[in-house]
Amino acid sequence: MKFIAEINIMPQKALLDPQGKAVSSSMKNIGLPEIHNVRVGKHISMEVDAENETIAGEKVDSACKKLLANLIMETYEFNLRKA
Repeated sequence: MKFIAEINIMPQKALLDPQGKAVSSSMKNIGLPEIHNVRVGKHISMEVDAENETIAGEKVDSACKKLLANLIMETYEFNLRKA
């Protein structure tokens, strides 16, 4: 069975997010001062071949922990759906 994983990786709330800070500052320059506290992260989409959704979830979780996210500085969450 084939699944699609949509993964969102974000900097931990306690850590400084320089990209988010730069975007927040720029909002005033483009006429959007009401937008603030921007956080910039990553979105990753991938296909996973697995026998069922539970196994697919385990594979995605393993990929996030071992390669995609730096758990010291980032958090992640993902959703799975059948392809």
